[in-house]
Amino acid sequence: MLRTAVARHHAGMLDESQMQPDKPLTVGAVMTPFPVVVGLDTPLEEVAEQLSQNDITGAPVVDADGYVVGVISQTDLVRTAAAGTADGRGWLGFTARHVMTRQTVKAKADMPLADAVRRLERHGIHRLVVVADDGLTPVGIVSISDLLPLLVDAAEL
Repeated sequence: MLRTAVARHHAGMLDESQMQPDKPLTVGAVMTPFPVVVGLDTPLEEVAEQLSQNDITGAPVVDADGYVVGVISQTDLVRTAAAGTADGRGWLGFTARHVMTRQTVKAKADMPLADAVRRLERHGIHRLVVVADDGLTPVGIVSISDLLPLLVDAAEL
């Protein structure tokens, strides 16, 4: 059952209100809380190191107030490195602000998971930044990799 997969995937991170049989599964039930974030002026070398050290493929980019202003991914880093190779610069002098995706697709923790999946598909992206009620402060990430255990569990039914 999908709810048991979520419980196994995020053991100890769900409250009972998220697991009620009459309520749809929410983004908050499957998101990874406390996302790794990078600042606008973080050099790309440091961004790559953060992604690698935390075994993640992307992260929200935040301004000085901690508000989401973009998302940066491994794909952004690879594209930049490939483009920079032609002039010999590589990542030299580039920061997150130079290569991030500025139009961040966001969700709130109480969004039904089905709506989040549709949003991922509609925008052709791999992650949603989960924001607090202010709509700006990142509180989690829900990515394709968070959804995979649910799909595997559903396939076993």
